[in-house]
Amino acid sequence: MGGVQRQGSGGSAVIRYRVAGLVLLFLHLLTVGWLTLRPLDLTWVNAANLEPLAGIRATLALGPAEAAWRLAGGLLLLAPLGALLPMADARLDVAVWASLARTVSGGALVSLGIELLQTAVPGRVVDVDDVLLNTLGVALAHLLLVPACRARLRRRLHGPYGARGAGRGGRPSAGRRGAGVAGRAPSVSASARSGWGSGSAAGPTGAAWTRRGGALLREEGPQGPTPTIPRVGIAP
Repeated sequence: MGGVQRQGSGGSAVIRYRVAGLVLLFLHLLTVGWLTLRPLDLTWVNAANLEPLAGIRATLALGPAEAAWRLAGGLLLLAPLGALLPMADARLDVAVWASLARTVSGGALVSLGIELLQTAVPGRVVDVDDVLLNTLGVALAHLLLVPACRARLRRRLHGPYGARGAGRGGRPSAGRRGAGVAGRAPSVSASARSGWGSGSAAGPTGAAWTRRGGALLREEGPQGPTPTIPRVGIAP
């Protein structure tokens, strides 16, 4: 599931996050439905606004305090979807922009659905600027919360090496462990190490090991004469 291991504690943690995200998403949508689809007993209502930004300009003309209150309400109404939709999806290893595109698209569809349903609710009117504000709130919430939370969860589930550099249980893989010991001298017996001082000593294969400045350097020794193969003549 997006590179997340389902085995062991990591898989169970991902399942818990997904279940929690689905439950919170359901509760949030119920709350939004109650707030936006209740009939209103009003003597008059504004006309439907199908021109982008026209409603925002009219709101700004009401004054700073009233405009800030109304615009903040439009931004915050669906903003939790920016975190709850990725949480319900439960993917950790996913590109930031791909996740943002999916989440913003989902938030825009939810907002558009609410506006269409409001056409059948007394006292409610369609406002295209509500869709713009709701979608912008979803995008801002996603960028502020999701990348940092995903990085933290990856560290908790996979250890400091991340999902790609860690083996089971968060330990580094065999390749990383091998890279960590590359360049060291091969181990030898205690009797051979006892003869190595500040000078040099010969190893079991004829190579010489010299200690210089605290570092152990290998010097290849003579390999002996090259063996010769006697030539055998062929009788006529």
